[in-house]
Amino acid sequence: MPNKALPSTLKRSSPKAQRTYAKTLENAEREYGSGERASRTAIAALKHSFEKVGDHWEKKDHKGPSDPGAEKTTSNKKQAGRRDTYGGVDVLGHTYKELYERARDLDIRGRGRMNKEELARAIASRQR
Repeated sequence: MPNKALPSTLKRSSPKAQRTYAKTLENAEREYGSGERASRTAIAALKHSFEKVGDHWEKKDHKGPSDPGAEKTTSNKKQAGRRDTYGGVDVLGHTYKELYERARDLDIRGRGRMNKEELARAIASRQR
């Protein structure tokens, strides 16, 4: 996959993150054709090993789903409809304190009144 076809956050990420996305996208496009579904599949695969931090993706300390919705089976996801993905922030892999400290570093106002999910949403919003 040419580097120019990568999303900008992946251009600033490690070669491993780029390869993970590119290989999954290639396979998904063979299965589903090019488009949004293939792209979502590639990002979902990326989020199992990487987390969006600022303007790039970093390797997670653990592999696995990054949010409660990613733990569900495909049929359960379809039944539930649209779900919150927290913009690549690894909600399950971080404690409240870790997310609070990231929010503090990003100077997010009102963070002291936020729960874990609200912190993750605010961090994701600031990272866009």
